[in-house]
Amino acid sequence: MRIEYKDAYYHVMNRGRARQKIFHGDNYFEAFLASLSEAHQRFGIQIMCYCLMDNHYHLLVKTPEANLGRAMRHINGVYTQRYNRLKKTDGALFRGRYKAICVEEDSYQLCLSRYIHQNPRVARVVDKIDDYRWSSYPCYVSSVKSPEWLYQQEIYDQLRVTSRYREKYRAFVELGVDEEIARFYGKGNTVPYLGSEAFRDWAYTQRETDESSVSKQVIQSFRPSIDEIVTRVATTFKVSESSILKSRRGRVKNNIPRWVAMCLSRDISSNKLSAIAKAFSLKRTGSIPTTITKLKVLMEKDLSLMRKVSRIKREYDT
Repeated sequence: MRIEYKDAYYHVMNRGRARQKIFHGDNYFEAFLASLSEAHQRFGIQIMCYCLMDNHYHLLVKTPEANLGRAMRHINGVYTQRYNRLKKTDGALFRGRYKAICVEEDSYQLCLSRYIHQNPRVARVVDKIDDYRWSSYPCYVSSVKSPEWLYQQEIYDQLRVTSRYREKYRAFVELGVDEEIARFYGKGNTVPYLGSEAFRDWAYTQRETDESSVSKQVIQSFRPSIDEIVTRVATTFKVSESSILKSRRGRVKNNIPRWVAMCLSRDISSNKLSAIAKAFSLKRTGSIPTTITKLKVLMEKDLSLMRKVSRIKREYDT
């Protein structure tokens, strides 16, 4: 999922093909840092922190010019060329296209910087992360001269302190990675954004990748849950959520809000019929298409109902 806009923040990661090493010594690390410097000069990308490990790297970046794709093509492409010259080999170096998590502004940058800087300790490469040379952490906590392309002030600002930035940032990092970030980066995570639901909905409108070329898992991460749809329908129709979810038996009046929630759960959330049936306490999935057909016939006759349903759909940019 490509999401690009001005002043966007990203956590960018990539690793070597088949988990092979991408850095074999100081000259390799230095070649990668040179690629970062060039990307800053050519594309205006701002690197807020970095950590280069033997077989992968982490970057926290800001793109004032909405050009992450171009900048990363330069970084990965030029470094691959330099790697091949140093190693006297050829061919692809990375496992594929980089992974980029779009991050909500002023929300997670500080915690992400801690997560990135803790990598050498978590991987048991060093006991003290101050000792790891190929990370921006020493620039944050000591008098080591920072490269011109390293932008630290926004991270410091999120500490909400007015003095002794280095000392207080060190204390913050030493607290360890927080549970929310650890859960987010748990095994198998495919969610391409980090932030609130409102940010998720807005970020989805900034996508540049056609849905047909994006995995169903990634698309699903931007879709509202069935519970979220039920809440929205209940608010719109001024009924209780339980009245929508509970199945009524016998001859009863048509439960239009329930029909709408079932329809939107299929059309907006792209849920399987089995998941919808379970949420709405249905024994079989066969009644769902029938119910949706009845709703659409009814909407053709009732413009007020059609407007309500269309208004909810527009909120999710479907």
